[in-house]
Amino acid sequence: MEFIIIPLAQKKIKQRGISAAWIEETISKPEQTVSGYAGRTVYQRRYKAADQKEKLLRVVCEAKEGKQIVITAYLTSEIHRYWRK
Repeated sequence: MEFIIIPLAQKKIKQRGISAAWIEETISKPEQTVSGYAGRTVYQRRYKAADQKEKLLRVVCEAKEGKQIVITAYLTSEIHRYWRK
């Protein structure tokens, strides 16, 4: 799947220490896809962070002209809050 990361999202991803490989893997092979606000799609995948704790990577995207536009991405330890059964 083709995707583009907007400049603000690139800045935030870098600040948060999220690897480009994790972003790509989460979009191309999500463990879960959920609906976000304003028709956005949130791709979710669990990872072991640097502190060895399990974290959920959430990549928020908008579909535009057949591509996914990455609006933001972040890691959270509150997996239970966002994981859908």
